[in-house]
Order: sequence, then structure tokens, then C-alpha cells
Amino acid sequence: MKIAREILPSLKILLGVLVAALGLSSFLVPNHFIDGGITGVSMLVSKITGIPLGILLIVVNAPFLIAGYRFIGRDFTVKSIIAILGLALAVAVIPFPAATEDKLLGAVFGGFFLGAGVGIAIRSGGVLDGTEILALILSSRTFATVGEIIMALNVVIFSAAASFLGVEPALYSMLTYVTATKTIDYMLHGFEAYNGVMIITSALEETRREILHQMGRGITSFKTFGGYSGTDREVLFCVITRLENTKLEQIVLKYDPNAFMVILPVLEAKGGVLKRRHLPNIPPTSSNSASSSK
Repeated sequence: MKIAREILPSLKILLGVLVAALGLSSFLVPNHFIDGGITGVSMLVSKITGIPLGILLIVVNAPFLIAGYRFIGRDFTVKSIIAILGLALAVAVIPFPAATEDKLLGAVFGGFFLGAGVGIAIRSGGVLDGTEILALILSSRTFATVGEIIMALNVVIFSAAASFLGVEPALYSMLTYVTATKTIDYMLHGFEAYNGVMIITSALEETRREILHQMGRGITSFKTFGGYSGTDREVLFCVITRLENTKLEQIVLKYDPNAFMVILPVLEAKGGVLKRRHLPNIPPTSSNSASSSK
């Protein structure tokens, strides 16, 4: 079992490498597009200098892997080295055929396969690009967030691409990056993105029972103190998918048009009543909480 737990992540990283290499070699490189991040820098330098992309993927990522070993950890860095070396080798050795000459299809599907490969690698504990390592290190030493740093780096990369490759390839490359980013999000967080919802309502019991019966969701109530009203009251909290936002709002406003709701994105949710199920005969309660862990 221990051997299987160690081998499985490596196999997943291998799968991610092959999928990402397919996106690069069959869609992006033949159409002269680049991606964002360190991979994009490697592709841009390769097009300008003629140096093989496989070599540049290793050389350009090397400083960030060294920094990752120092600031993030050994296991993460080892898996990332395996992933990046694998990607460089796959790009250099495997003869992926050009899939399409259509620029739009090349940008979209190149971004999709590249993003899917990166997402698989991240879920397995490694990365295929040193950008995230750099962003994590800089964000810990500046006031900028990881997202802001990555965005700033990509602005520079795509501006350089516009200068060296032309405006049109740069615009298609931006489309590639957007597609890859959205694909990574789906790979990491799933197609059912979750939201956490806090509900303050005068129709607490009716709302609670309706959510339990009509949506099949677990819900928790907890006591709070109103800073404005100066009174004790209960607040409802539940986790739903994005697609259920409208249904929940209809239930809440049905009993209390003046209800106050706060909807927050949830990066990951596990356990509890996250999938819709039938919850019969839910009795009313005046206790502090209604369990959502059943």
C-alpha cells in the first residue's frame, strides 16, 4: 500500500506531463503562440533564438526550483523537478503531430490541454511552471498577492510577445493563457464550485426547514451578537454549488424579503451534506446548531 501511494502521484504527474506536452507541441508551437508564466518565457526565447524548447524549459525553470527547495520544501521541489524534466523530455522526444492550423482552435485547445496537464501535476503535488514558486516567494515578502504578481509577470510577457511576435499572435496567446487558467481552476476545484452562504433572517425556522427539504443541504445555525441592533440572534450557514445560488435566494426571500445574505467562494469542501439527498421528517429545533455532518 505504501508503495502504491508513492507510485500513484508519479503516474499522475506523468499523465499531466503528456497532456501538457500535447497542448504545447500539437497546438501552440505549430501556430507560433505562447503561454503565460515561465513556460511562456521559454517559448518566447525559443522562437527568438532558435534554442530548443525542451532545453529552455529546464534552464529557465532551474532558478525557481532552487528557490522552491529553499523556501517551500524538498518533496514539492523533487516532484516539480520530475514534472518539468518530464515535460522538457516529452516536448523534445515525442513526435506530436500538428493538430490544426486554425488559430482559434490552436489557442483554445492548446490552452485547454496545457491547463489540464498543469492541473493534474498540481493535484499530484508538483508544478510544471516556476511562476507559482516565484509568486509565492514574492508575496511573502511584499504587500502584493500571488494573483497580482502572476498578473504583473504575464503583462510583461505578453507585451514582449507583442513586440517580437506581433500583436495578433500575442492576442491569441492571451486567449491561450485565459483558457489554460480556467482549465486549471476546474481541475483543482471541480466543475461544481462551492459557495458558503450566511443568512440573517427573521424567518429562521421556516428558512432552515425549506433549505433542508427543498435543497437537501446540511445547514448550521449559530448564535451571534448584532453590532447594530445590540441583540442576540441566530445566523444560518450552508454550503451550496454556484448553480444553486438562485434557488437558495428564492427560498430565503420567500419568507423574509428583507433577509441579509453573504455569499463567499469556497475553494474546497469535503464531507457533510454536499450532495443533494432526501432528508425526511426534519424536526424543528431551538438548539444552537443543526448538524450538517450526517
